[in-house]
Amino acid sequence: MITTDICIIGAGPVGLFAVFEAGLLKMRCHLIDALPKIGGQLTEIYPRKPIYDIPGFPTILAEELVDNLAKQIEPFKPTFTVGERVESFTREDDGSFRLTTSGGTEVACKVVVIAGGLGCFEPRKPEVDQLETYEGKGVAYMVLNPEKFRNKRLVLAGGGDSALDWTIHLADIASEVTLVHRGETFRGAPDSAEKVFKLAEAGKIKLLLNSNVTALGGNTHLEYLAVTDKNKAQTVLPVDYFIPLFGLSPKLGPMENWGLNLDKSAISVNTFDYSTNIPGIYAIGDINTYPGKLKLILCGFHEAALMAQSAFKVVYPDKKFSLKYTTVNGVQAF
Repeated sequence: MITTDICIIGAGPVGLFAVFEAGLLKMRCHLIDALPKIGGQLTEIYPRKPIYDIPGFPTILAEELVDNLAKQIEPFKPTFTVGERVESFTREDDGSFRLTTSGGTEVACKVVVIAGGLGCFEPRKPEVDQLETYEGKGVAYMVLNPEKFRNKRLVLAGGGDSALDWTIHLADIASEVTLVHRGETFRGAPDSAEKVFKLAEAGKIKLLLNSNVTALGGNTHLEYLAVTDKNKAQTVLPVDYFIPLFGLSPKLGPMENWGLNLDKSAISVNTFDYSTNIPGIYAIGDINTYPGKLKLILCGFHEAALMAQSAFKVVYPDKKFSLKYTTVNGVQAF
């Protein structure tokens, strides 16, 4: 059991900044994210995309912003559970919460902050025969622990940054790596694409372009798969793991059944403090909605600041809140 003051669901930029705002008020945070790394969409979908609307930065790459946020919250020593999504919560007699994840992790907290961006990200699954049959038996949609694939035969599919980056990384871990892509050019960073082509030229990986994985087979575990090219020619490859990396689709997930006031796929909040209709639960960032809502990172930062001030009264009901500026001489913010 993990015990903390605030449990933040979502470790994207807004969730990370919420740790900073909570830390200034001496509140401990634990973050849970269904993705294998912190950073949310910035890390998983467009790590090298430049962002132009972060105050003080004329431009900053998405992955650099995540790195900076991570450094900013280090003094507050947050803890993390990644690669798991929150499945349920219960309200205790004293008003606190107990959350349970898909991996069986339990978190006890006084405040819940939902900062899940557009919701839980679920993998986009390709149309492949027997795909679901081998989920957990050779089919993986995320690389949570690269060591799991050491000395294994891997086939990855996709043409974006995630497919390129993992192909490069796993080339030195797996015994065989094959990247299958339905086109001739990649959507990912040119530098990564160039590295993949060089690995293929050096014989360190196999690269199958204008092709798709079309079928899987094996007994109790995946043993082989079929790749079909644009001319309908089929190749059968022996394989231990198939990792399709076609991006992620946002869904609200189990939170739809929590009793929160929803407006389509967003959570309605009170703009006074971004609280939901359930006392002690807040929603900040792209996952919430209210009149005039703008889905911008900087707006999420503002929401995190007001949320933290309200959460302070829940975590420390007997203490008087006093706003302090980090620039005030003599105030030890960290």
